[in-house]
Amino acid sequence: MSRIAYYRVSTGDQSIEAQRQALGGGFDREFDDVGVSGSVKAEDRPGFAKLLSYIREGDTLHLYAIDRLGRDALDVQATVRRLMDMGVTLDVRGLGVIGRGVGELIVAVLAQMADMERQRIKERCESGRQAARAALEATGRTHHGKVSLGRPVAADAAEVRAWRAANGPASIRETMERFGISKATVTRYCSYSG
Repeated sequence: MSRIAYYRVSTGDQSIEAQRQALGGGFDREFDDVGVSGSVKAEDRPGFAKLLSYIREGDTLHLYAIDRLGRDALDVQATVRRLMDMGVTLDVRGLGVIGRGVGELIVAVLAQMADMERQRIKERCESGRQAARAALEATGRTHHGKVSLGRPVAADAAEVRAWRAANGPASIRETMERFGISKATVTRYCSYSG
C-alpha cells in the first residue's frame, strides 16, 4: 500500500512547490503535470497517465485540491469514481479521506463549484477584453492605459531599427542589451534573416 501524491499547475512558470509543502511529503511516489491546463482531461495528462498505470488497489492518493483531478465537474467525478473503483483511497487536503456515498456527494458539489468559478473567471476575462476594446476604439488606449490589446510592446520597432542601423549595424546581442529585449523581438523588429 503506497502513499502517492499528485500535483498540477496550469502554466510552466508556476511551481508545484506550494502544493508539495501543503501536503507535507513522505510519499512513496509523486507524479505531476506542470504547464498542463485544467482544460485537459485528467487521463490525457502525461503525469496523471503515469500515475494511473502505477497506482494499485489499497494505495492512497494525496491531492492538494479536488480540482487538480479534472477539467470540469464531470471529469473530476469520473476520475474520482474510476480511482475508487480501482480500490484507491483519496485524501484531499482540507477534506480528508473521500469514500463512497457522502464523500462522492461532497466531491460532486466541490467539483461543480470549481467548474462554476472557472466559468466566472472566463466571463470576467471576456468582460475585461470587451472594456479594453471599447476604450481603445474610443480613446486610442485601453481602460488600463495601454496602446494595444495583448502584451505591451517591448520597444518601439522603428527606434530599434534606426539605432541598429546607426550603430554599425549593431549586432543582435548589442541591440538586445541596449533595449532590454529578446533575440526574437530584435529579429522580428529588424526582419533579420541570418
